Amino acid sequence: MERKYQILELLKKSKTPVKGKYLAELFDVSRQIIVSDIAQLREEGHKIVATRDGYLYDSGNRVRRVVAVKHSSKDIYDELRRIVENGGKVLDVIVEHPVYGEITGRIDVSTLDEVEKFVSLLASSGTKPLSEISNGVHLHTIEAPDEETMEKILKAISKYRLSKDDAEKNEKTEDNE
Repeated sequence: MERKYQILELLKKSKTPVKGKYLAELFDVSRQIIVSDIAQLREEGHKIVATRDGYLYDSGNRVRRVVAVKHSSKDIYDELRRIVENGGKVLDVIVEHPVYGEITGRIDVSTLDEVEKFVSLLASSGTKPLSEISNGVHLHTIEAPDEETMEKILKAISKYRLSKDDAEKNEKTEDNE
C-alpha cells in the first residue's frame, strides 16, 4: 500500500491528533514529505485537519453547532471544561472585529487535558483572548457525537449562552459606544 494511504488509514483510526514528526519517523521520510502526502490526500477530497497537536481525519458524521456566548476571560476554562466534560469538542472561537470583520481562531480541544494546555498556553503567551475584542461576546463551533450529547452540552453552558435578544442588545450597545 502506498505510504499516503497508510497515513490516511492511521489518521482514520486515531482518536487523537497525529504529529507530522511522528509520521515522518514512522515512515522514515522527511517532515516535508509528510506535508506533501497530506496535501495530496486533501486534493483527493479527504478531510484532514491540521491542528497545533497534529493531523486529524474529519469523518464528518458528528453533530456541529455554532453557539453564541458571552463571558469574561476568567471564565474561559470553566466554559471549555463544561463542553468537553459533557462529550463535546470545541473547534474554534469566532469574533466580530469592527475593521476586519469575522476573525476565527482554532481551539480544537476535546479533553480536560487539552483544555488545561490551551488555557495555560493562552496565559503564558502574554496575548489576550480573541473574545476581548468583542467585549466577551463570541461564537464557538462545537462538535458532539450525537444530538443528545449536544443538548447536554448546551444545557451545561447555558449560563454563558446568548439568546437572540441578548445578541441584538449587545450589538446596539456597541454601536452607541
